Amino acid sequence: MNFNSVDFFIFFLVFYLLYWTVFKSNKKVQNLFILIGSYLFYAHWDWRFLALIALNTLVNYFLAIKIEKEENEKKQKIVLYSGLLFGLGVLGFFKYYNFFVQSFIDGFSVFGLKTNLKTLQIILPLGISYYTFRTLSYLLDVDKGKIKPTENLLVFANFVSFFPSIVAGPIDKAQKLIPQFENKRTFNYSKSVDGLKQILWGAFKKIVIADNLASLVAKVFDNYETLPASLLVLGTFLYAIQLYADFSGYSDMALGVARLLGFEITKNFDFPFFAQNIAEVWKKWHISLTSWLTEYVYTPLSISFRYYGDFGTILAILINFTIVGFWHGANWNCILFGFVHGLYFI
Repeated sequence: MNFNSVDFFIFFLVFYLLYWTVFKSNKKVQNLFILIGSYLFYAHWDWRFLALIALNTLVNYFLAIKIEKEENEKKQKIVLYSGLLFGLGVLGFFKYYNFFVQSFIDGFSVFGLKTNLKTLQIILPLGISYYTFRTLSYLLDVDKGKIKPTENLLVFANFVSFFPSIVAGPIDKAQKLIPQFENKRTFNYSKSVDGLKQILWGAFKKIVIADNLASLVAKVFDNYETLPASLLVLGTFLYAIQLYADFSGYSDMALGVARLLGFEITKNFDFPFFAQNIAEVWKKWHISLTSWLTEYVYTPLSISFRYYGDFGTILAILINFTIVGFWHGANWNCILFGFVHGLYFI
């Protein structure tokens, strides 16, 4: 159920009216209604994967509480690493299993060797990268003492599955989102107007700009062998605009939908094409992912590699940006994209 679909319009209209009328007086009931709405929203895509979200929620909820209460540091780390292994393991299986298997098959075939490995017919669960990174940061922040784990399972379940941001982000941290579920929300007319404006602006970028450019770009890329270089350059430029309008447009709609419900989620794009250098681009493009990887990947790596001087810094940057690329897609194009941006950054 995309934000720009008739199905979502009907779903959200009914949800919004009930949210601010029938359920407005009771915070717990309102949170339960949000969770039901989030699960219905997700089930519209494929109800079978609701069990995966529920499992992810329960595992991380109890592990975070265990980390907080465990006094033995070694046991605390075992609990933390178990949670990280669970989250990354589930994400790795669904998103990257076939990529690694196919890469091994192709690698052996270069030397004329065959393997018994086979790819699987795996469906990639909707939004799994987003809610996995959200729960990973939650466990890491609890372990570092930055936050205390919530003992309210309903609040935590909403943090994991909040429907405005589960499809395409942003990757909100617990410090930002959980308190908004814990506090009572009241209807605010000006915020609702702002939310509607944000939705309309996002819909304009997604439907009018991105979707129309997509057909033009497809014609160029589908016929690249016969078209002149000038059209290939133009097609590449238009593809960049299409990609930005599509991704940021959807993110704008997510911001607007959340604001209509009384929530403020992270702004994910801030005019990245007006950046003056590559470092500034990544502060303005997919902001929540960049800040997440900076905090949980680049910073720990740069500290670990500090004894290697400039080489350690360069290595941390390359690893960080390669993960940026790999996160965007399980293929060598995305890995190369990330690696090249790491070189640009250096």
